[in-house]
Amino acid sequence: MAALLLLPLLLLLPLLLLKLRLWPQLRWLAADLAFSVRALRCKRALRARALAAAAADPEGPEGGCSLAWRLAQLARQRPAHTFLIHGAQRFSYAEAERQSNRAARAFLRARGWDGGPGGGDSGAGGAGEGERAVHGVRDAAAGSGAARPVREGDGAAPLAPGAIVALLLPACPEFLWLWFGLAKAGLRVAFVPTALRRGPLLHCLRSCGARALVLAPEFLESLEPDLPALRAMGLHLWAAGSETHPAGITDFLAEAAAEVDGPVPGYLSAPQNIMDTCLYIFTSGTTGLPKAARISHLKVLQCQGFYQLCGAHQEDVIYLALPLYHMSGSLLGIVGCLGIGATVVLKSKFSAGQFWEDCQQHGVTVFQYIGELCRYLVNQPPVLETYGLTEGNVATFNYTGQRGAVGRASWLYKHVFPFSLIRYDVTTGEPIRNTQGLCVATSPGEPGLLVAPVNQQSPFLGYAGGPELARGKLLKDVFQPGDVFFNTGDLLVCDDQGFLRFHDRTGDTFRWKGENVATTEVAEALEALDFLQEVNVYGVTVPGHEGRAGMAALVLRPPHSLDLVQLYVHVSENLPPYARPRFLRLQESLATTETFKQQKVRMAKEGFDPSALSDPLYILDQAGGAYLPLTPDRYSALLAGDLRI
Repeated sequence: MAALLLLPLLLLLPLLLLKLRLWPQLRWLAADLAFSVRALRCKRALRARALAAAAADPEGPEGGCSLAWRLAQLARQRPAHTFLIHGAQRFSYAEAERQSNRAARAFLRARGWDGGPGGGDSGAGGAGEGERAVHGVRDAAAGSGAARPVREGDGAAPLAPGAIVALLLPACPEFLWLWFGLAKAGLRVAFVPTALRRGPLLHCLRSCGARALVLAPEFLESLEPDLPALRAMGLHLWAAGSETHPAGITDFLAEAAAEVDGPVPGYLSAPQNIMDTCLYIFTSGTTGLPKAARISHLKVLQCQGFYQLCGAHQEDVIYLALPLYHMSGSLLGIVGCLGIGATVVLKSKFSAGQFWEDCQQHGVTVFQYIGELCRYLVNQPPVLETYGLTEGNVATFNYTGQRGAVGRASWLYKHVFPFSLIRYDVTTGEPIRNTQGLCVATSPGEPGLLVAPVNQQSPFLGYAGGPELARGKLLKDVFQPGDVFFNTGDLLVCDDQGFLRFHDRTGDTFRWKGENVATTEVAEALEALDFLQEVNVYGVTVPGHEGRAGMAALVLRPPHSLDLVQLYVHVSENLPPYARPRFLRLQESLATTETFKQQKVRMAKEGFDPSALSDPLYILDQAGGAYLPLTPDRYSALLAGDLRI
């Protein structure tokens, strides 16, 4: 009888929740709960692994850093399982362990460590990193053979514990063996973007304090003008291959091949503090010279849980065609694969024409992408999109598969991974604060700056170099006096159901005619035209005008031609007057970084001067209601104030 009395109340409950505006959020409660449970299990499993490593024998391989002990575990638990596929090459977890052990021993010889009693030095850390000192070390390298002298002749001093070794290598197996070997040897690694040469390359090496560089032989020709400066820096210089090398550069792979493949002691790499820096990853350089983001042992450990959070399993085959010097390729792709013990198909570069053949040949079940890669393959793929930053302390997951979303802002998710959206003034480039000087949370549907609290569980380590490099990345007094939040620099929108959608980068929003213009809004409108394949929208300064005028770089979709009449009609119908691009630039392909981010800053600096640019340029003629070629005469008229835009 009581159940019958409660039945009408249960039937009325959805109506009550709808009236209270709670139903849009609660309808996803089951998915929120499921992901939160998965996240908590993942955290618990990673914590258990870390505690087991801390309690392990420091002489054994499972007593080292997270990369060392995880690879050793997998080599013991799944020795024959395929870890890596690269072209016709296949490597098991046991082979990955052996290859990285050889690399570790070769790097240890550059440290002056001979594997004998005392270990030749006192642990894994560099100055200021606080790595563990070890006393009375026994010879843990049984059968290691006679000790060979440290290589001489390159003018570089022996590497100190915790020294930084830079890798300038494409995505290949050798990149992984050297990375893992450096970690096992207690050395820190810096992943250098492969396109850098001259000033930017030297800047990166100096900014992170590199003491050695391992480069790909195929890069030697383009690096020849840089070699004198590299030698002057006193770097150890190695090439990862057997081709003929200039004087002072030797083949590291040959040195590693001469080593035995037995495990190295874990104490060499075990950090005293999990917050110690173990890796440097450079920002993509969209706003200037790259900055070396500090990556801690904690972050590497956390990245072991990435694919588990995505719902992947150890029998999955992951397709990875991203640069390994980028966080998405190395930490999420490779370390995430180690976290679940799966298989990764590694490609040196992405090829849309070869993708499906590769997937069929290798039984690919997971494809990790960034930027525009997915658009090259299919129109509306079923995807689980995530959001994150190399140096950031926040990440979101679209675990429900909601189209267009990058995550959820449910109270359950924010309890596990806390973050907030706050109001932001695109004109001043600062958060909006109330009369008490505190930030203001956004309402549903309102773009807001994504921020995350900085604490011991979610730290921000900053960048190598001076503290001025991190200026603007930390916000204080956000919700309470004295609190500190990480500023992602990205604007997101949370709808009334709690779904997060990427809105814009703060630098991508510009102001024109007293109105704020979101580049994504303009780009989406233009991309609806069937003759346009790619669009990059940014703001440019115009002499005599306040703010920035909209400019769009366009790539045509073959075999179409540019229809200026249709384009003008389309933007007039779909964009408010202030958001319509004043300038157009027709290109063969869009300028992007090597991580597929559009080069908005560089394009904005190049401007719209027809005498300086070879690309076809067009200007919006307000009076005539059309886009016209931007000739030198029209450019002069614009500067003179005779042409109204």
